[in-house]
Amino acid sequence: MNSEIIVRRMPFAFSEPIAPIWNPARPEWSHMVNGASLAMPYLEPFLIKTVMEALPKIEDARLKADVHAFVGQEGQHFQNHRRYNELLKRDYPDLAEVEEKLNSDYKRFQTKSLRWRLAYTAGFETMTMGITEWLIAARGMLFTGADPSVTSLVLWHMVEETEHKNVAFDLYQDRYGDFCPRVWGVIFATAHVAWASRKAYKRMLMRDGSWTKMSSRLRLYAMVARFLIHTSPAMLRSLLPYYHPAKVRDPDWVAKWANAYAALPEGAIPLLDTSTPEIPARFAER
Repeated sequence: MNSEIIVRRMPFAFSEPIAPIWNPARPEWSHMVNGASLAMPYLEPFLIKTVMEALPKIEDARLKADVHAFVGQEGQHFQNHRRYNELLKRDYPDLAEVEEKLNSDYKRFQTKSLRWRLAYTAGFETMTMGITEWLIAARGMLFTGADPSVTSLVLWHMVEETEHKNVAFDLYQDRYGDFCPRVWGVIFATAHVAWASRKAYKRMLMRDGSWTKMSSRLRLYAMVARFLIHTSPAMLRSLLPYYHPAKVRDPDWVAKWANAYAALPEGAIPLLDTSTPEIPARFAER
């Protein structure tokens, strides 16, 4: 069974100046995350539409409640990413072309069968578990000295991906349960979002003048290699016939973050302290 899925109305305003290279020590990593952020306002509405279409066919009351909470969390995610992406496009206006392609892709995907779309949804949500584990375990390396707003946005998103990690999988199993389409969903969704993100971060690095620099390219390849090495085991285990995300142990930091957030005053922004490699699960009020 899922732990409680809490829909948090996040007040990220991004009104303060935020440099697109929000981690000065890791510009390539900054743009990799920026590229993933660009996909969220197109990907997550697609996920929401898909699970809402399946909702009337669900009989299990707990799963229905979880789907509604999933929709609430994903809605908050893409709205906050959209606000951040608007800041990115001030410096990188050609990112709008990447957005147009994403919009076109998800409109096309919307015409596919519900089975296909639920497999994509479950596949993407399964893939995020490996990313969450790595981002939290390696948060010191990835986020020390980084902009607190972007860091807090990314890690909040990952916490909630953990909270609703079972929902899309359980929904697919409830409606269909076929093994091969689910496996294909993991592979296709991962490849699709990764490719879209790459197109975005390549454009940003090109505009920065870094794409043609060997030093930058090597740092990028090293970061991509780290990403693959640390996330692939989680993705591979999800391809096993008896996999279920509920069997995966959540990082302890997730519960600490949730407890710290629960203690915040209403309307407070949950900003993490990035000045120390521990990046503790506590917040400075703003």
